[in-house]
Amino acid sequence: MSSFVCFPAGATASRARARAVAGLVLVLWSLAPGGMLFFSASPAAGQTQAQAQAQAQAQPQAPAPAGPAPAAAADLPGLGDLLVAPTRLVFEGRTRAAELTLLNIGKQTATYRISFTHLRMTETGDLKEIEKPEPGDLFADPLVRYSPRQVTLDPNVAQTIRLQVRKPEGLAAGEYRSHLLFRAVPPENSQPETSVESSEEKTGYSIRLTPIYGVSIPVIVRSGVTSAKASLADIGVRAPEKPGDPPSLEMKIRREGNESVYGNLRVLFAPASGKEQVVAVLNGVAVYTPNSERLVRIPLQAPPGLALVRGRLKISYARAEQNGDVLASAETTLP
Repeated sequence: MSSFVCFPAGATASRARARAVAGLVLVLWSLAPGGMLFFSASPAAGQTQAQAQAQAQAQPQAPAPAGPAPAAAADLPGLGDLLVAPTRLVFEGRTRAAELTLLNIGKQTATYRISFTHLRMTETGDLKEIEKPEPGDLFADPLVRYSPRQVTLDPNVAQTIRLQVRKPEGLAAGEYRSHLLFRAVPPENSQPETSVESSEEKTGYSIRLTPIYGVSIPVIVRSGVTSAKASLADIGVRAPEKPGDPPSLEMKIRREGNESVYGNLRVLFAPASGKEQVVAVLNGVAVYTPNSERLVRIPLQAPPGLALVRGRLKISYARAEQNGDVLASAETTLP
């Protein structure tokens, strides 16, 4: 879901709350390229395939039939209403089984459909759907069974998802990765958020669009001997883009080996005289296979009364666990 999460303008408070509480790695498909859309000409119409494959159905406009009032768009289950824990699963060694917990923190009963999807990381850390697999792509979903495939959760109710790995004999060494997607299913009586209507004089048809939100987490299966090394390169400080913005530290995390790296970045400022202080932290930064590097940019927040000049920035990239081993470190001098 990557440590970089982009929310569209007007993201609800519940989405922000979910990010703060769970630190979830989220992937949001909305009206942007690569998004998932629910197209309907009526509240009961079917839904599209995942991520950027949508089919619109249209029907003549007609008076609404009598019946229960449709749910308002603001009441639909959304991205911030679902917490998933843990936010990453790794099967290695003798580990063959794991569990996930889903919790509906929204105010409405919500249904989520669970499926695997294939995502590739870009050089900037974004995750995009793989439309055409490339030679060497290793996917985990053929190796993983899970249950259930769909859940309906009342508010404040949790559900356990059980996963089991089965490795066939002779499975090649390496890291296999897919992403488990939890996709909200709009209620049948939902009122779409967006309505695009054509001129009644021309066609008399209308198309209504309801975004479907999804949360995805990586599921990784390692087979045989795997290893990885990380290093930090091309380190530089960028000036603020706008007045009032902080400067940012830019670098590349380089990866070698046949498994991904995943860790937390921490930046200390060591002034020419005085005590070292933390000026930036970025948790859950991954570089997935087959990528060899990833560009990272971190805002630098100087403590009150301290200017980030005439000193050194000390950068560490450590495994994302308590007292995790340092994967890579580097320093740069500030004039």
